[in-house]
Amino acid sequence: MEPIRFPGESAESRRARALRDRVDHLRDARQRIITAADAERQRIERDLHDGAQQRLVALTVMLGLAESRLASDPASVAQLIAQAREEAQLAIKELRELAHGIHPTLLSERGLGAALEALATRAPLPVNVSGVPAVRLPSAVESTAYFVTAEALTNVAKYAQAGAAFVHLSVEDGRLHLQVGDDGVGGADASGTGLRGLLDRVDALDKALEVHSPPNGGTTVRVELPLQG
Repeated sequence: MEPIRFPGESAESRRARALRDRVDHLRDARQRIITAADAERQRIERDLHDGAQQRLVALTVMLGLAESRLASDPASVAQLIAQAREEAQLAIKELRELAHGIHPTLLSERGLGAALEALATRAPLPVNVSGVPAVRLPSAVESTAYFVTAEALTNVAKYAQAGAAFVHLSVEDGRLHLQVGDDGVGGADASGTGLRGLLDRVDALDKALEVHSPPNGGTTVRVELPLQG
């Protein structure tokens, strides 16, 4: 979008105004991310309280009963221990699922390629992943690329009415270039709710994001991430 020009405004004043506008834009984006992060933290707290925490409380009670009955009623102890083990296994499962939503283990252990392939496998439409770098990238870059891809593919599934999608990566001039596209209906509104999360995530990092979405021409999201801060 071309910058707004005011009659009689000097180039220096125009640059200063553009910088102020950019700072205001970044401040708004960061505030939205903080609000979303607070809501996510509250969700995690609820999930922990209602899920794994309750199971661990039940596990503690069962082990206490087993300890108290060990001498007087040893026959019932085996059943209590079996129930306690089942509760522990369920708590572990719930904690793993919760942690997966925060930061996928696959990304940490096997890198961006494996994590993106897992996203593609879970998507409700065919997704082709290509150009994944052969070497590990900085953790912050991999994490950002992963979550941008996850959100973009979620938008494809929700809004694009697409038959297929793609994820393409390349490294050029010290930057990771990420593209997520589809063959759907296009016409995506960059200011709408579907892309707001993507824009806020990238804006907060002061990185570059482009959305190309002509009507009936599919949508392509392009992001550039510097490999060094």
